Amino acid sequence: MTTASLRWYKSSYSNNGGDCIEVAANHTATTGAVPVRDSKNPGGPVLTVPATAFASFVTGVKAGEFDTV
Repeated sequence: MTTASLRWYKSSYSNNGGDCIEVAANHTATTGAVPVRDSKNPGGPVLTVPATAFASFVTGVKAGEFDTV
């Protein structure tokens, strides 16, 4: 997977001073994984997370499980 073919986006809620991640979900259906990168370093490394794990993470964020972190 090359980063050139990925369509990166970050949440519209990410106006918190730059501590954001970007995801490229356009490959999820074909690969079963979600590429993730640091929005401050778009040319840096990409972490590929299994789609099921990423979905669990998003569910936890929405439920407030990480509010004290």
